[in-house]
Amino acid sequence: MSKKFWEFKNQTSTEADLYLYIEIASWGGGYYAHSAKSFKGELDSLGEIKTLNVYVNSPGGDVFEGVAIYNMLKRHKAHVNVHVDGLAASIASVIAMAGDTIYMPSNAMLMIHNAWMYTAGDSNALREAADMLDKVNTSLRQSYLDKAGDALSEEDLTTLMDNETWLTAQEAFDYGLCDVVGESKQVAASISKDLFAKYRNVPEEVAEMAEPAPQPAAFTDENRQKIIQNTKSELENLNSYLGGILNA
Repeated sequence: MSKKFWEFKNQTSTEADLYLYIEIASWGGGYYAHSAKSFKGELDSLGEIKTLNVYVNSPGGDVFEGVAIYNMLKRHKAHVNVHVDGLAASIASVIAMAGDTIYMPSNAMLMIHNAWMYTAGDSNALREAADMLDKVNTSLRQSYLDKAGDALSEEDLTTLMDNETWLTAQEAFDYGLCDVVGESKQVAASISKDLFAKYRNVPEEVAEMAEPAPQPAAFTDENRQKIIQNTKSELENLNSYLGGILNA
């Protein structure tokens, strides 16, 4: 991650926009890290705005970063309008639930699933990790249920999350996870295809929204000669440093 995952833009003294158009992930360290902490600083600097428009097109990302953003938006005094421009997947769909009003074009999608993680260890460590994931899933479900109200039962939601469900705008509306279904719109690709690799049921039309994964540079004769020359230089430097142990 080479840049922060959000962008704020003031429209007027009482209205601002927030764009979440890439993967939700913190990076860096210390005071200048791009994380939920620095997100809060920028949110607070908007002042006493009355309306915050949030535009989402994200494949998801870090659960705890996303939950923190959700809670900040949820308790903000401004009326929060969430616009799912293309895709709100995984933790990005949780952030979307912070909207007082959620708008989805008819060709947008919402994806919900259980949290997952990479882990290693013995059986005790793995059981602890599974228990933690269960607690995280309970927390995530509550975000959806708070928005949906009576339109979605916890049992049905659990099934949807177990199955990694990709909801159309109309389906999200029917489940109470969207307030307004609008006309379809064209959104520029902002998600790399390789970010979808961890999901099981990516619809074809969603995959087509993504940018192709970056391709490596062509391996030309010129590149090959540069690599050989650089390798020789490194070996010569190392040979000199080690007092002639290596011979190149």
